Formats: sequence, C-alpha cells, structure tokens
Amino acid sequence: MKPAFYKTLWGHTGPYRPAADLAAAAGFSGLDGPFPEDPDRQREFLDALAAHGLSFIAEISTTGYAVPVPGASVQQHLEAMERIIERSLPAGPIFFNAMAGSDLWEFGESVEFLTKAYAMAQGYGTRVGYETHRGRSPFHPIVTKNLLAEVPPIELTLDLSHWCNVCERLVLDELPEILALAAERALHIQPRVGYDQGAQVPDPRAPAYQTAVQAHLRWWQAVWESQRARGFTVSTMTPEFGPDGYLQVHPFTQEPVADLWELNTFIAEVIREVFGSTLSSTISGRMGG
Repeated sequence: MKPAFYKTLWGHTGPYRPAADLAAAAGFSGLDGPFPEDPDRQREFLDALAAHGLSFIAEISTTGYAVPVPGASVQQHLEAMERIIERSLPAGPIFFNAMAGSDLWEFGESVEFLTKAYAMAQGYGTRVGYETHRGRSPFHPIVTKNLLAEVPPIELTLDLSHWCNVCERLVLDELPEILALAAERALHIQPRVGYDQGAQVPDPRAPAYQTAVQAHLRWWQAVWESQRARGFTVSTMTPEFGPDGYLQVHPFTQEPVADLWELNTFIAEVIREVFGSTLSSTISGRMGG
C-alpha cells in the first residue's frame, strides 16, 4: 500500500490550472473539491486535471457548505446530494467526500438520511466517505459509533481534528474501540491536526503542538494498518489545513500566522516519512521480525 495525496481546493479562487500545477509539483495525485456548476469552469477544471494527469475527489455538501442550511429537512439534504452526484459523475471522480446531514437532527433523522444516502450512492455505482465534521451528522465520536451500528456499511472520511475540537481534548486516546471502528470504516483521511481549542493547530511545525501532531500520527497509523488489512493498495489523503477562520491571524492586522500550502505540504512530508515505517514495522511484527 502506498500514500496518495490530494490538494484541497478549499479557499482556492481564480483559475484551476495553478492549483493543479502546485499539486503536481508537490507530487500529489490530484485535486479534492466541488466540481463547478458553470460549464466553462467545468471545462477549465477538467483541462487542469488533464494537464498533469491528475485524478479527482468530488466534494458534496448537503445544503450549505461546511454548516448545513438551518432547518433543512432530510429530503432536502438527499436532493442536494443527488444533484451534486449527477453533476460530478461525468468528471470521473475516484469517489465522493460528503459533508452531510446535520448535528441538530434527532438521531433517527440522521439514521434515515444515511440509510437513504447509502442506497443512493449504491444506485449511482459510486463510493462516498462521510466526513467526521462539526455541524454534520458524524460530528462526535459517540454519536458516530451509534450511527454506524444502525445504518448500512457506510464509509467515512476521517477528519479527526473535528472530534478533538468538539470534545476539547485528544479524545481518541480515551476511545481505542472507537478509533478501531473508525479505522475499519475509513475510506479517506483528511490529515489536519486539531487540538483542544480548535480543529486546526496554528502551525504543526511549532513545538507547542507536537503532542497533538504525535496523537494524530498514532491515529492515522491505525487507519493505515486497517486499510492494508482490508486490501487497500493506496491510502488517499487530503491535507486540509485551510482558511476561513481555521487559520489563525493576528487580531489587528489580520496577517496569517502561516502559509497554508506550506502547512499542507509539510504534513504530507511528515506522513511520507512515517507511512512506510508504520507498515514495515506492522509486517515485521506479524512475521516475528
């Protein structure tokens, strides 16, 4: 099994070609984001992918963007999901990543939505990773565990930084059984590092945040080991340090404390270093080496 990194389009504006150029230069495999609605932008997007032979992970937001539209019903979320799948499939995404459902629904509504969403994706012949995202149905580790017990075998996109923020601690160190469950359902990883007071440390290179970095590396290692055992040949990851309030800024000047592309390429390099040793040590341990 090998790692494959995708460049997030979150926060990207303007032409798509520069994003594709950056991804290719960093050795990334493709782009991750919503397929545009405008036909001209669609052609531009596909041309940018083709220029470097990049692949594509298509993003779904079932109403709203990160946060769902207030009061939107299960049916409205399903309709939004179907519209985006139908629009995006001609672009040939390798799978979909979905910010889906709502944290304000009753438990039964999330079960209904995920059950019907699973059937929808099956009908279109595509895979969907449901993101562990604040504001969405899998927003909390215990809620997610309970949902997985009630719905069909959905797959997850693990952005474990959100759970750290929701629970105000490096919570999966306290929940090894939920880490194992999440790893078994993991389709994709968004390797951003969260901490007790946020879903994104200001800079993962800083000494102050190394406890959080090492915790996330432990958790991602559990995912890689599970994926390998399940027959994955590639582990896809989208480093997702992003803007929009996630990246800290100086309060008076609004100057960012770091460069996002530097952070995302840094965490990819860290993962490249750790990834091979994780799997080789796992193999060695199983062989008694």
